[in-house]
Amino acid sequence: MKQNNKPKIFVSTFPFGKYDNLPIKKLLATKWEIKFNPLNRKLKPQELLELAAGFDGLIAGTENLTPYIHSNTNLKFISRVGIGLDSVPLNLCKKKKIKVSYTPDAVTDAVAELTIGLMIDTTRKISFCDSEIRNEKWTRPVGKRLEHSVIGIIGVGRVGKKLIKLISSFNPKKILINDIQNKKNFIFKNKKLNLEQVSKEKIYKNSDIISIHVPLYSKTKNLISEKEFLLMNKNTHLINTARGEIISEDDLFQALENNKIAGACIDVFSEEPYTGKLTKLKNIVLTEHIGSCSFDCRLKMELEASLEIIRFFKNEKLLSEVPKSEYKYQEEL
Repeated sequence: MKQNNKPKIFVSTFPFGKYDNLPIKKLLATKWEIKFNPLNRKLKPQELLELAAGFDGLIAGTENLTPYIHSNTNLKFISRVGIGLDSVPLNLCKKKKIKVSYTPDAVTDAVAELTIGLMIDTTRKISFCDSEIRNEKWTRPVGKRLEHSVIGIIGVGRVGKKLIKLISSFNPKKILINDIQNKKNFIFKNKKLNLEQVSKEKIYKNSDIISIHVPLYSKTKNLISEKEFLLMNKNTHLINTARGEIISEDDLFQALENNKIAGACIDVFSEEPYTGKLTKLKNIVLTEHIGSCSFDCRLKMELEASLEIIRFFKNEKLLSEVPKSEYKYQEEL
């Protein structure tokens, strides 16, 4: 795009540039029209329609983009801050000739580390103890160490693989994995880690801790609901740092309230900010979709997304365009 025809770019994701303003500086240095999310929270579809009407480029978070893409005839490029593409209708973008990029590697370490922290929190009841002390109680609950636990990991992509690497230092009893792809080569390369690729059902039945790391698509929506909770046992702890709708929140509530499982840690929700009934339970740890919220991760994601959208409007080669395989995957689903 020629510089005398300056593009208009809207940054919908939040936070953005809050802890390091380098991405903002890079955008403003273009002298283009740059507008930022003024509400300081995740935008609803109608809010995005109103705030970003007529813009050429979008730096997006996890907002539902479908209504916006349908209505905006000027949109040419979406730069997704993060890895999840469930909020981006890729084939609609393709139909409307809108290019899409993302930052798939930036979030891996931060999400994997948070998952480890949540595993230890729920099994050793750290947050529970904090709450007890604040309420003048002192019961000193006992929990199982990771070394003596069977860990089940559903989804062995970037985050899943990093989690396996981190969790292996705790020398768990067994690591059960499940993925749509055959992980035979990965298991062979990591044969010292006591890995076994199994069915989801075996993970539900045999794991002390289950961690979810799959993308949200039609086939993974409500992947874990009442049927799956019935396969788990009263000592199972469930971790979700992927996407909220992968687990039925109503069925999770029932499983926890009735002590069908021991506990859960949930970082992602079907609607955010979350204000639902899970907040009433004591055997769950709730966090604010903070998987990517480390200083280095936020900077890397935001900077990569900013530089990519600048490259696009300067007609330069893109470095992180969403691959065709992702489009095909959405088509199949």
